[in-house]
Amino acid sequence: MTSRLPLGPGTVLGPLVVGPLTRSDFVRYAGASGDFNPIHHDEEFARAAGNPTVFGHGMLAAGVLARVLSRVVGYERLRRYRVRFLARIWPGDTLTCQGRVTGRSEAAGEVRIDGELTATNQRGELVVRGEFSAALPA
Repeated sequence: MTSRLPLGPGTVLGPLVVGPLTRSDFVRYAGASGDFNPIHHDEEFARAAGNPTVFGHGMLAAGVLARVLSRVVGYERLRRYRVRFLARIWPGDTLTCQGRVTGRSEAAGEVRIDGELTATNQRGELVVRGEFSAALPA
């Protein structure tokens, strides 16, 4: 699904709210990604490693965050997507994801937008910060 919005600097993307996240979400992501590290699904293992409980995959949060952009331009137009993980996601967390277009330019024969994305939890903590470049539909 793509948007027909005029996308220029200052355009706000989102918000997209996802959650509350559950342990089942973490297990489903493990199956989809092939990342079966027990720290994400085994309570005893997670506690033995010094955590209060299991926690979600960083890439699960990054994938949720990418949906803010894919709803506007589609995955096939994504040219660059970088993220930095800043906090863990826990069972019960709700993520609010949003972004902002910071620039518009031409590159490789395409009109592109650049921007920044953030995902915060219900406590207002920044969980993931990202940057992107995407081609706009012709």
